[in-house]
Amino acid sequence: MASQSAQTSRPMPPRPRREMRINPWLIRLPVLFVTGTILLVIVLALFLLAYTMRFSDKVVPGVTAMGVNLTGLTQAQAEQALAREFQYDESTVFTLRDGEQFWQLSAGELGVEFNADETAAAAFAIGHDGALASDWATQAQSWRDGVTVSPIITYDENVALAKLNEIAATINQPMVEPDVSINGLQIQVVDGQAGRMLNVSQTLNELSQRISRLENGGEIPLVIEEIQPPNLSIADSAAQIQMALSSPLTLTATDQLGNQLGPWTISVDQITQLLRVTQVTNTDGTEEYQVDIEMSAFEGVLMQLAPGLITPAVDGRFEFDDASGQLRVIEGSSSGRELNVTETLRRLEQSVFSENRIVPMAFDYTLPRYHNQVTAAELGIRELVAESTTYFDGSTTNRRTNIAVGVSKLNGVIIAPGEEFSFNYYLGEIEQENGFVEGQVIFGGRTVNGLGGGICQVSTTVFRAAFGGGFAITERNSHGYRVGYYELGGAPPGLDAAIWQPERDFKFQNNTPYHLLIEATVFPSDNSLQFRFYSTKHWRAELDDAIVKNLEPAPEPRYEANRDLVAGQILQVDYAAEGADVTVYRTVYDMSGNVVVEDYAYTHYVPWQAIYQVAPGDQRLG
Repeated sequence: MASQSAQTSRPMPPRPRREMRINPWLIRLPVLFVTGTILLVIVLALFLLAYTMRFSDKVVPGVTAMGVNLTGLTQAQAEQALAREFQYDESTVFTLRDGEQFWQLSAGELGVEFNADETAAAAFAIGHDGALASDWATQAQSWRDGVTVSPIITYDENVALAKLNEIAATINQPMVEPDVSINGLQIQVVDGQAGRMLNVSQTLNELSQRISRLENGGEIPLVIEEIQPPNLSIADSAAQIQMALSSPLTLTATDQLGNQLGPWTISVDQITQLLRVTQVTNTDGTEEYQVDIEMSAFEGVLMQLAPGLITPAVDGRFEFDDASGQLRVIEGSSSGRELNVTETLRRLEQSVFSENRIVPMAFDYTLPRYHNQVTAAELGIRELVAESTTYFDGSTTNRRTNIAVGVSKLNGVIIAPGEEFSFNYYLGEIEQENGFVEGQVIFGGRTVNGLGGGICQVSTTVFRAAFGGGFAITERNSHGYRVGYYELGGAPPGLDAAIWQPERDFKFQNNTPYHLLIEATVFPSDNSLQFRFYSTKHWRAELDDAIVKNLEPAPEPRYEANRDLVAGQILQVDYAAEGADVTVYRTVYDMSGNVVVEDYAYTHYVPWQAIYQVAPGDQRLG
């Protein structure tokens, strides 16, 4: 038992493993397939390369044009072959006929041309685009299915058009219209005659269609249009011309008092030169000759006559009656008239073809803006809204005269809402004919005698009323030096307005919704003038005290020789004034107390030298 037990406890020997065997064909077959495929691709590539090289400079197989097989031909050979094949341009003849007349032209003479080089180039381009894969595919398709290249044939219509125009030159005959005309004082009549015209456009269209279809010639009737002259009656036109040339026209007018003016005559020769005969088409399609006259040639003459015939409307001048609140006429208004040039010309045109040879001028009559019956309520004039007074103590008689004349020019003027007041406009030209005399004016750095001296005191007074009334100042020019007149009565410096025609003006705008009445008065007893503005209060203005800076004393007096003076006499011709910069600030409020404008008047005064004239040899002369 013991030995048996020992035997059973001995370890078991390991079991041998079975070896795995792989079939070698599983490896050989894929290798053989890949190798064979590579060899086949190489063979095909070599074949295609050889094919490509064979036709690298030749048309590939399967390409034809105009029935010619171009396979294997070079581009030059293909061009020659195609050129030999195309005969249409020389063999095809078209006959263009007009009755017994005819013209024969080949297709080539009419502009047909075969582009053999471009057609050959198009054939050669098949399979030769430069991309190898694309070329092989195109060549294969051409070899298999064939490719037909369309011939490139051009047709230049301009060549055919030129030929037709040459033919038209031998066919065309212009139509002669019946006509009536004027030769001097004679009337000439021309009978109508039919015309013939080759319709080049339609003929060319028919010819081009046949050529585009490459038809084999044939006869083409030319399209000829018969042009009949219009059936015009010239008898009436001749009668009109006869009437127009029967006698002169006389233009007349009267003045506003009924006195005869003129007359002015338009001669038969002038009428002859202005007559026009034109052919017109009526609304029903019929045609006729129309005789008219261009009287606008006399427009310039009428405009030259106009100044002596035109009378402008004159606005009334008014004063405001504080007690009644009504306007009182101080200078009556008058209606105006102006020559209506257009209507006068129309009357002349009508009379040319009538027996009445006397033509009255036409006028337009206008009412003044401010006629005698206008009321203060209509204009919104209710109260005094601004005023200004200046003094002219010590003024010469001539200066006083100019002030009075200036005041009279402005008294009673009405300024509309939004309208700009111009001092020079209402003053008129400063001339002796208008009442102005010589007085002292500032000119060329001196105070000298000049026409209208003193008028700047009037413009200064108007400026102060407008500035103090809150109106918009649109132009104001100051004096070169301080003028003593403008500071009389305690007035501050810096509130003057100089005018100098025509360069310098004083202007302000009536920037209110109401009309503005300007009253002006001279008070000789206290040497003053006053401007009063009447309207409806719209603004309230506050002026600050004048700010005077940079005071500069007047230069030393200067003496000048005057041969008209004797020893011991002295004549002062200019007066000293110190220089300064003056600013006057203004604040304008509306009637609710809101500030609407803050501005100022600034003036730079130069120091002014007193100048005295003395007899020659005076020791004070430099």
